[in-house]
Amino acid sequence: MMKVAILALLTGFAVGFLFAWLKLPIPAPPALAGITGIIGIYLGFRTFEWIVSMIASSK
Repeated sequence: MMKVAILALLTGFAVGFLFAWLKLPIPAPPALAGITGIIGIYLGFRTFEWIVSMIASSK
């Protein structure tokens, strides 16, 4: 799990660096809005998995 997170961080860093080098706009929403959106996506995904597992275990 930690390996995937480190690879994701390194990939994001490389993309951000490349975009800055090419003088392109950053491929992400503003910092706080982007972080909040990512947290929301993660929580929604986990909630869905939790609900599905609860329904499956009640059968």
